[in-house]
This record gives sequence, C-alpha cells and structure tokens, in this order.
Amino acid sequence: MPPKPKAPQKGGKPTKKEKVFHPDSRKAGQLARKALRKGKLGNLRTKRSHKATSMLELYQFFHAALPPAPETDPGAEPVEALTLPELHIIAQAWVARNDGALAEEQAARRKGRPKSGKELRIEELRLREQEVYRTGMEIPDLTDPSTLERFRKWDVSSLGYAHLLRFARISSALPDVLVPSRAPTAGPEGEEEEGDDDEAPDLMEVEP
Repeated sequence: MPPKPKAPQKGGKPTKKEKVFHPDSRKAGQLARKALRKGKLGNLRTKRSHKATSMLELYQFFHAALPPAPETDPGAEPVEALTLPELHIIAQAWVARNDGALAEEQAARRKGRPKSGKELRIEELRLREQEVYRTGMEIPDLTDPSTLERFRKWDVSSLGYAHLLRFARISSALPDVLVPSRAPTAGPEGEEEEGDDDEAPDLMEVEP
C-alpha cells in the first residue's frame, strides 16, 4: 500500500498563498506598469551598451591608424595634427574593413544559392556604416593638435576618457566640412549617455 500523506503539524506556520490580483484591479495595473518600466530600462541599457561598444571599436580603429609618434618610433617624423582628407581616408577604411570577408563569402556561395547569414550580416553592417558616414560620423577631432596628443595617450577601453577630447562630425556627402560635436559621456557602468539635444552647430569649412 502506498504511504499515507503526513498530516500537517498543528501550530505550524500556514502556507503562504500566492496573491493573485484581478486583471482590472488597481494593484494589477501598478504591477504591469512596473514590469513594463523595468523592461524598457533593461532594453535601454542594452542599446546604450551596444552603442558604446560600437563607438569604442570605431575609436580603436582610428587609434590604430595614427601615424607613429617619435616617442615610440625614433625614426618617425613628428605629426602635430591630421588633415581632414586624412580623417576621411581612415573613415573610408573603417567602412570597408570587412570587404575581404564579404568577398570570401560571395566567392564561396554557389550560383543560385541564397546568401549565408554571415554575408547578410556583413552587407547590413556595411550599409549601416555607410549611412552613418554619409550623414555624419562623430570622431575625435584629430585636426586639433591637443586632441591628437591626448588621443594618443588613450587606451580606448572605456568612454570615461572621451570628455577630455574635442569631437567633430565628418561626412562623405560634405568632405570639406568639419562640424564640432559633443563628446560622448560615460554612464555609471561605462555606458554612453545621451545628452540634451542642442541646436545644430554651425558648419566649419576646412581647407583640404
């Protein structure tokens, strides 16, 4: 015979039942709004973290593309600042950095076969970054000597250092124009925080 279930002990603490609220009750509405706000905050943090990572990758690319400094390469000529055309050369290399991998995926695909997931992702990334470059890519203003000097000292591991630099926006649509922009700021966890939108700054033409 199967064992009989044990009777609950007298004097023990009663089992706490989970409280269920009516869907139309005020308490249920409060809990729903709280859960929605928590979900929105989580999504916002994820988006900000992804954006901060993307910006750091861009700055790391520019940092790696800098001409060598005499302090690290005794034979290098000193460079006080980059020119605007040189910034565009680095920006164009950034947008095209995955072209080799894209060509490999295209060559490996048999005629009539659909594109691989990797090929689609690379194409989507390239189109997105091309559009960013066309409408305005925000980078440290390396045409400014003091910004270039500070940028060389940055390990580009977090955005906490970025406020020490002057930033500018360059565009493939307006290659002779440099637009001063706001430096990104780091949040509590090194995330990029959105600042208040100011009026668009005046364009500043730079001699090539």
